[in-house]
Amino acid sequence: MAWLLLLLAGLCEVAWAMTLKYSEGFTRLWPTLGMLAGGLLSVYLLSLATKQIPIGTAYAVWTGVGAVGTALLGIAIYHEPRSALRLGCIVLIVAGIAGLKIFSPQ
Repeated sequence: MAWLLLLLAGLCEVAWAMTLKYSEGFTRLWPTLGMLAGGLLSVYLLSLATKQIPIGTAYAVWTGVGAVGTALLGIAIYHEPRSALRLGCIVLIVAGIAGLKIFSPQ
């Protein structure tokens, strides 16, 4: 259950980052409120996950899921570069997340 909470926390991190862009420097109300809600929910779910997952592992996975999800959405939505090196780096982050999950106690 803790790993599911951690995954959800990472997805909320992606939502936070995406709505941050749409808030246009906190000048748009609804995206700003969405960003705040996503960020708070993300941190709350992370805190629940850390009851069972070591903090170093949980934090690394949380930021990794957020980074990968945000980078992929940036490519898909904002047509950010999708070079082989950039995609390779994303794959390395995913490999790191998988490694932390595989080699973590629990």
